[in-house]
Amino acid sequence: MKPSIPKGTRDFLPHEVRRRNYIFDVIRKHFRRFGYQPIETPVMENLSTLTGKYGEEGDKLLFKVLNNGDFLRKANEQDLANRDSNKVVSQISKRGLRYDLTVPFARYVVMHQNDLSFPFKRYAIMPVWRADRPQKGRYQEFYQCDADVVGSDSLLYEAELTQLLDGVFAELGLSVVIRLNNRKILAGLAEIAGLGDRMMDMTIAIDKLDKIGADGVRKELEERGANAGAVDTVMQFLGVTDLEKVAPLLADSPVGMQGIEELRTVFDTVRQHTVSNRVEFDVTLARGLNYYTGCIYEVAVDTDVHTDVKMGSIAGGGRYADLTSIFGMKDTPGVGISFGAERIYDVLEEIDGFPADTAQDLDVLVLGLDEDSLAHGFGLVTRLRRAGHHADLYPKTTKLQKMMKYADQRNAPRVLIIGSQEVASGQYSLKTMATGEQTKVSEAELMALLG
Repeated sequence: MKPSIPKGTRDFLPHEVRRRNYIFDVIRKHFRRFGYQPIETPVMENLSTLTGKYGEEGDKLLFKVLNNGDFLRKANEQDLANRDSNKVVSQISKRGLRYDLTVPFARYVVMHQNDLSFPFKRYAIMPVWRADRPQKGRYQEFYQCDADVVGSDSLLYEAELTQLLDGVFAELGLSVVIRLNNRKILAGLAEIAGLGDRMMDMTIAIDKLDKIGADGVRKELEERGANAGAVDTVMQFLGVTDLEKVAPLLADSPVGMQGIEELRTVFDTVRQHTVSNRVEFDVTLARGLNYYTGCIYEVAVDTDVHTDVKMGSIAGGGRYADLTSIFGMKDTPGVGISFGAERIYDVLEEIDGFPADTAQDLDVLVLGLDEDSLAHGFGLVTRLRRAGHHADLYPKTTKLQKMMKYADQRNAPRVLIIGSQEVASGQYSLKTMATGEQTKVSEAELMALLG
């Protein structure tokens, strides 16, 4: 059998895992710095938990898990005969792989509300699954790195999350544009365009602007039943780039003006403190998930700095007024962000942005030239490891050239060569691989050198 893996998934080589861990470590450090606490949720959730939370498009991308055992036993024979896949799926599948980390978090909060202190700030770094068409920067299995706070409607958290986004990307050495909008502004647009009952149709179309262009959005709005006047109003609105120029257009919409005021507060708070990246208003930002109700975020690579990078959003998020109410816990507002680790990895790789030390997982590789030296080397490596150093031992004696090739393949920065003379004298040959320089060191000197 020819080995293979499902489309949209990937294997990772050791150097790729180290680079991914570098990204996770930076993000985790900032999550903890801002006071977020770690939680974990199951890979699978009940489909009743997941469906209806991600909009029409999102529900189509859910991975369903077949029921255990004879899963067709409870399927309706007539539905099977009619090949009614929607009805059959609901009968043979009660669980699904998580689509994101936010909806499971809302379920978690409701189930554990008596064990939590509110406002509750959590982070999670875990994989999610979406049955999307694989392409560059888009996979069916990928990691999300989320930070959310529930139990407060304070706009200080919107400003805080903006700072968190900025801090992570600054440390990663990646220049980005942090774009903000507010779903209430979009609700106001739907209201003045006469699309109040079709807001989701409107936001789904707007959310595709960067993929299908203005003509594509116009066509999709028309296909979703918007009349010419409504389409013209939406398209004119999308051409405004200044928050203060949007305000007069929404003067007759109370909900739209509330969105304007909320964004003003967030921008005013953020601007009182230094940020490393651009933070901008973007009226075209829609984020087509059903549960967002207030401020929404999207982060993209700053192509003015990284001119050759072509990548979609690499982080995003937003406020949800009452996501937990669908699980029976009302009046629990929240706001959160999510980093797209896979896309961040691809961008850092493209711009050669990973630190050099992510290529290494060893401090030193020890080579024994004969059996006695190999046994001596095993004892030395044991002491190095107990001292906290990353040390390894080539497991047998062979040609030095072959062992040095292995050292190169392992990206070992230093190689310690032990022969009978080194064992007798206690002075080992230490080679620095980058320069080829070779010196004699004692065990104590080696320990001090490794730090």
